Amino acid sequence: MTDGNSVRVVAAGDHFVLPSLITRAVEREVERAEVTELELGWPLEPFGPVAEVQEASDAEDEMIEALAGAEVLVTQMGPVTERVLAACPDLRLVVVCRGGPVNVNLDAAKNRDVRVCFAPGRNAAATAEFTVGLMLSALRRIPQAHDPLARQGSWEGATYYTYEQSGLELEDLPVGLVGYGAVGSRVARVLCAFGARVLVYDPYVHGEIHGLRVASLDELLRGSQVITLHARLTPETRGLIGARELGLLPPGAVVVNVARGPLLNEGALCDALESGQLSAAALDTYEREPLPAESRLLGLGDRVVLTPHLGGASRAVAEKAARIAAEEVGRWVRGEPLAHCLT
Repeated sequence: MTDGNSVRVVAAGDHFVLPSLITRAVEREVERAEVTELELGWPLEPFGPVAEVQEASDAEDEMIEALAGAEVLVTQMGPVTERVLAACPDLRLVVVCRGGPVNVNLDAAKNRDVRVCFAPGRNAAATAEFTVGLMLSALRRIPQAHDPLARQGSWEGATYYTYEQSGLELEDLPVGLVGYGAVGSRVARVLCAFGARVLVYDPYVHGEIHGLRVASLDELLRGSQVITLHARLTPETRGLIGARELGLLPPGAVVVNVARGPLLNEGALCDALESGQLSAAALDTYEREPLPAESRLLGLGDRVVLTPHLGGASRAVAEKAARIAAEEVGRWVRGEPLAHCLT
């Protein structure tokens, strides 16, 4: 602490996790906190000159200036690179308001005895709700019916009120979940409430689940009219769903991905949509983000529902993230064990 009675904190937020949200949460948790607010521009440059931390690396100088004399940084995506750490010798604690501190050089932080914490679980409910929303949108073709009426005043969307064009309902529909963590388990509970026949494949989860556990990914794919992805992105799961796996799905199946884009081979997905093997896909994440203008997905018309990585964006998520981060600051100030520390 700077004077034995107070702790200097930099609240480096952005237009989602607002600096003011972080400040209020820290002040509630820590009686004597001197908080400096910093709002980083949005969008921040995703690929900058610093190799070890690419995200938001264009904001390094701004971070260094704000962190002068500060012991604690709470941030959503501010870059904590080796250069930033070297320039800020007073920094002792970094708390990232997200599920993984990809904007922090963990090795450099560990070498400088800087504790790094994160905020797991803050967006599980929001992402689960968004997943079900996208699933319903794809199954019932809601965006395709909305667009001509809202934008053109055309009633042509009524063509979906035919047997051939109408969509599927969730009741009694076999829906396969690939992954059953914080998000997948919530999605399963909601789908069971709709009356869907939920299948679950997750070799790392044991115990009671909502739905029917299946022994292999292939078994899940063969038995599911809809699949939704909830696995973590690891070297093992990258490209988990490719041409072979999509070919195992029943004709006319639907794929939903609100997890991580690289879990799904987009080229194979486009092939399956174009051939009719899949009737629709609903995606919030992509192999490359932002989605390139030349992406084949953009030419697939009414077969896709596409959103720009919004699944975890809700006001409650920003508030939860700030609260979880502030609680870690409070533990550190009181000398208590940190709950979500990586260094």
